Amino acid sequence: MDEKAYVQELVTKSRKAQAVAWDYSQRRVDELAAAIMYSLSRPAIAAELAKLSFEETGMGTYEAKVKRFTGKLPQIWEEIKSVKTVGEVERIPEKGIVKIAKPVGTIAALIPSTTADATPIFKGVLGLRGRNSVIFAPHPGAKRTTFAVVEKMREVLRLNGAPEDLFLCIEEPSKLLAKELMAVCDITFATGSHDMVVAAYSSGKPAYGVGVGNAVVVVDETADLAKTADMIRLSKTTDNATGCSAENSLVIQETVYDAFLQELEKQGGHLVNAEEKEKLQKTMWIDGKLNRKIVARPVSHIAELAGIPIPVGTGFLVVEETGYGKQFPFSGEKLSLVLTVYKYKEFQEAIDTVNDIHSYSGAGHSCGIHSVDEEHIKALALNTRTTKVLVRQPHRAGNSGNWFNGLARTFSLGCGTWGGNIVSENITQKHFMNTTWVSVPTGPIGGCPYTEEEIFGDILKDVKLL
Repeated sequence: MDEKAYVQELVTKSRKAQAVAWDYSQRRVDELAAAIMYSLSRPAIAAELAKLSFEETGMGTYEAKVKRFTGKLPQIWEEIKSVKTVGEVERIPEKGIVKIAKPVGTIAALIPSTTADATPIFKGVLGLRGRNSVIFAPHPGAKRTTFAVVEKMREVLRLNGAPEDLFLCIEEPSKLLAKELMAVCDITFATGSHDMVVAAYSSGKPAYGVGVGNAVVVVDETADLAKTADMIRLSKTTDNATGCSAENSLVIQETVYDAFLQELEKQGGHLVNAEEKEKLQKTMWIDGKLNRKIVARPVSHIAELAGIPIPVGTGFLVVEETGYGKQFPFSGEKLSLVLTVYKYKEFQEAIDTVNDIHSYSGAGHSCGIHSVDEEHIKALALNTRTTKVLVRQPHRAGNSGNWFNGLARTFSLGCGTWGGNIVSENITQKHFMNTTWVSVPTGPIGGCPYTEEEIFGDILKDVKLL
């Protein structure tokens, strides 16, 4: 295949469609976006696409994928529907500023296998509302799912008289095609492996990438242990832990450690012994790399591969750990129904453990805490290298935004410079548009209207000056 020619043909079609969308009104893009969100969140279509995703990838659960369509998509629409993306979007009279939203152009959207069903809708709809066109690069292991989703979105565009080529999809994806796409599109939104995110930032074009997950959650002595264990079970087991926001490690205060492990056991957690841990490690990592055969697979499948007997009703495996880094692979992101637990004495030790783990894997992504001690919550927030700290929440459900918190609802999470990303917040509508700032004078031109005292005040009284 001539990758350059193939991608150029896609981009030419995409830019032609985007030229039409440039003249769309706010009402027009909102109608199209709402039609896509509503149509693809209907139970029948959700079931069809969820079934395809589950059968193609073998990851997660059918039920969770259906819920991603029927539950998460309406949440995202409610989040973005009031955000203006066309024409004047803000006016600041005291500054003499008017902000005008404009398209970024043609977007390269890299789609992961873990959320190949819903991520294209998120990136497509937000791109469309910004009057952009989007070309999707699926993961090879989920290409049929992503292509089917994109075709559904194209169908909605056709039904409503809009150019279907506002959404295009690479049918036979490869790293070479993705690389070429990123090099010629105006911007890349990359959700996928670490290598793919690095490639996006190395493409020579602007890019939004998301870093590695590996969420670490602290449980202190003030936590409601039963309630916390229930939230962690819910978060960890949803879709067989496909999400990068599912809890990967818990850091538990020593006085409640044993009691909390018992609560996890009540919720279906099975604590492996030393021999089982060794077997599990050899199964989960092969030549230092996570075994794809355990990613987002049922816990029974993981245990069978490792040769570990587990009780009936086991929902996830629990592994005790003391270290971090390559010699302690359970400290890294696992994307599986395996939860690592650590013990701490003083709270500073908990903070250090979070930072130590993230120095190995997951820097910038997120951490959490189950506590009612405001000093502990503040200390964790001030002293960890993460862009989000979730308090008393199921981490997976809360981290990407939900009805019960104020975070932007999304399928892409920025990790800041700690995670090698340009964004330190959840990716949302504002990232899919350019802004033109119109400035008019707010006073006489020439000279400064303020005295030195008004400018500096007493801030310089205790410092030495040249």
